[in-house]
Amino acid sequence: MSSSTFAGADTSTAFLATPSKTPSKASSRRHHQDSKSRFEAYNRLQGAAVAFGETLPIPEIVAVGGQSDGKSSLLEALLGFRFNVREVEMGTRRPLILQMVHDASALEPRCRFQEEDSEEYGSPVVLASAIADIIKSRTEALLKKTKAAVSPKPIVMRAEYAHCPNLTIIDTPGFVLKAKKGEPENTPDEILSMVKSLASPPHRILLFLQQSSVEWCSSLWLDSIRDIDPTFRRTVIVVSKFDNRLKEFSDRWEVDRYLSASGYLGDGTHPFFVALPKDRGNVSNDEFRRQISQVDSEVLHHLRDGVKGGFDEEKFKSYIGFGRLRDFLESELQKKYKEAAPATLALLEQRCSEVTSELARMDSKIQATSDVSHLRKYAMLHAASISNHVGALIDGAADPSPEQWGKSTVEERSQSGIGVWPGVITEVNPPNATLRLYGGAAFERVMHEFRCAAYSIECPSVSREKVANILLAHAGRGGGRGITEAAAEIARAAAKSWLAPLLDTACDRLAFVLGSLFDLAIERNRSHDSECGVQGGNMDGYVGFHAALRCAYNRFIGDLAKQCKQLVRHHLDSVTSPYSQVCYFNDFQPCSGLNAPSYNKFSQASASSFFLELSDTSSASHDVRRDQENIPPEKNAQETTPGKAAEARDALRESHITIPETPSPDQPGDAVYGVVKKELGICNDIGPRKRASRMAGNNKNSDYRMQNGGILFGNGERSGSAYSEICSSAAQHFARIREVLVERGVTSTLNSGFLTPCRDRLFVALGLDLFAVNDEKFMDMFVAPGAIDVLQSERESLMKRQKILQSCLNEFKNVARAL
Repeated sequence: MSSSTFAGADTSTAFLATPSKTPSKASSRRHHQDSKSRFEAYNRLQGAAVAFGETLPIPEIVAVGGQSDGKSSLLEALLGFRFNVREVEMGTRRPLILQMVHDASALEPRCRFQEEDSEEYGSPVVLASAIADIIKSRTEALLKKTKAAVSPKPIVMRAEYAHCPNLTIIDTPGFVLKAKKGEPENTPDEILSMVKSLASPPHRILLFLQQSSVEWCSSLWLDSIRDIDPTFRRTVIVVSKFDNRLKEFSDRWEVDRYLSASGYLGDGTHPFFVALPKDRGNVSNDEFRRQISQVDSEVLHHLRDGVKGGFDEEKFKSYIGFGRLRDFLESELQKKYKEAAPATLALLEQRCSEVTSELARMDSKIQATSDVSHLRKYAMLHAASISNHVGALIDGAADPSPEQWGKSTVEERSQSGIGVWPGVITEVNPPNATLRLYGGAAFERVMHEFRCAAYSIECPSVSREKVANILLAHAGRGGGRGITEAAAEIARAAAKSWLAPLLDTACDRLAFVLGSLFDLAIERNRSHDSECGVQGGNMDGYVGFHAALRCAYNRFIGDLAKQCKQLVRHHLDSVTSPYSQVCYFNDFQPCSGLNAPSYNKFSQASASSFFLELSDTSSASHDVRRDQENIPPEKNAQETTPGKAAEARDALRESHITIPETPSPDQPGDAVYGVVKKELGICNDIGPRKRASRMAGNNKNSDYRMQNGGILFGNGERSGSAYSEICSSAAQHFARIREVLVERGVTSTLNSGFLTPCRDRLFVALGLDLFAVNDEKFMDMFVAPGAIDVLQSERESLMKRQKILQSCLNEFKNVARAL
């Protein structure tokens, strides 16, 4: 320890020597009484801190050292009697707080152990030998319960004796290099970690023991102490078993050099040198204390007479012998008590106020369990607040931090359990996929991702047998739209099979985005209450209510998802109905000279133009390509989106088809149709001359041949067959169905089906679910079986804590007056 730390009244003295005697007996008695009052007050406070888990900066001495460095012998010497603590040194793995109380009336030791998890002390231990057994049994019981090798929970023992000082020491398990047999291999590391944790608080004094046979340069544990207290400012170093070293000294310079410990501990730190009786026989307490005094005398005698030239008594005498160490520790601890008294008093007042407030809240909670109207009021306010926060998040609120609470597209897919879009074989990467979004922004990103996925699905190929079955069936019904009807039926069946799972997936993904908002709303509500100093209606402790609120919210979102699935399925059924005109859209769409309906252009751009890319990318070209990865480009729509090509529309307009007696998808062109069909929707600027020139010059339709005023099938090749014509027409119809479904029905339905109810009906739905019940059922959310007993038990514990802290506060007020 540094010289400034232990300086007494005389600042010129480098280190504190034995406390000097006071001038008068009256003054001495008053000084002793004040010291004892402070000591008793701190002891009571320490007991309360251990019992209630309080963290108070109480000045304490923590004894640390290796397992064989003499800690146990030193503790017995300080107590003034032996209780065989050495027998349990290897067995104990818990700290031991020794509260030594000097009581002149206690001619025999009176030892009591503080009960576990209580501030009360048990009955006095009659036999000193039983102390070791109690320490060992308590240690084993706790370690068995916690299933650990060591525990930082201390054992508190109070010893009242006429021959012990007013001193409190925390004895820690000794450092070991290797675990005992049957202990985990990491036990040495756990002991070191625990001791460091106990010794680290700055209000604690370290009492570090190291036996004299160990040189400072080879000390095993000195570096560990330096990690805790680098300058040894609050460390008292004790060289134990000093008598083992005496025979090595012959000249004064050897003794002085060893006692100074120069070069290792620093000029401001001087250790104490202590030797204790080696006789472990069964001796009386009086004989034990006599032996301690005798060893001190023998050590000094040897240094004076057994060493040539003696030693520097003026410099080192105050650090040699157990009696010097005991007086120093008692004096130092009393000085620390006196210095810490004002801060301790202020902290006690603060803790008493906090415990009183806690007790008031507990009383309010217990009272609320019988006040249904009170609970309903605050529960409804809490539910309304959560609903408002959900609406704010949907409308674009950006707190809490999106970086922490938002999710990227990959994270959404992973956490929702919906990794892919069914039927989509290409990777769907919507704009802003890497950004961490939530709320309304995440909802819109999923909507755009759905559009991308939908436009990635094309009409699947159909077997010739299926085409033949459909075509022949329609031919048998009569009429002139056999090929068109067959293609439309194929497109409708494909749309139902491929787009329906896509719609369900979109609903599930959107439900996940909205379901995630509950935790964000809770966080926003907590932050808002904290900023405004609101207690939230004391709803924090009602776990059952919060669980019911979460379940009600999840049910609400789940119901919305079911309703939206039904609505979008209804849209799908509408556009795929045989009575729907979607497949014949061009039949009723006025055409201009360019023969290009405006809705085609809208659909090509809609999936990309209305969603801005905000992610950080390497180049503009990368952005464009990625944004359009699953979207048909505008300029090349004829190549990528079936049904949008003007050539295909022109080739099918105003065509005359002759049906043979037994039509076949691959029948040669010499068979003609008996029924002539006039294709509808012909634009005014298209006449026979223009049609004939187009059909003659267009390579796509070059294998169609005009015969008897109608279109004849090819010569059996696939490119000119009815099968190819039907597949091509089915792809066009599928594209029309997909576009109308995505752009005209589903988008608005999902927005109105999910977002509008969350804004307008969430609180009503939660209220009906949680509050539209009788009082008995409502109280089930707040009062679980046995909950009242638990609350009463917590209240009793708080009352005990308040009582003991208030008692300590009163004591410290009296101590402060005496300072």
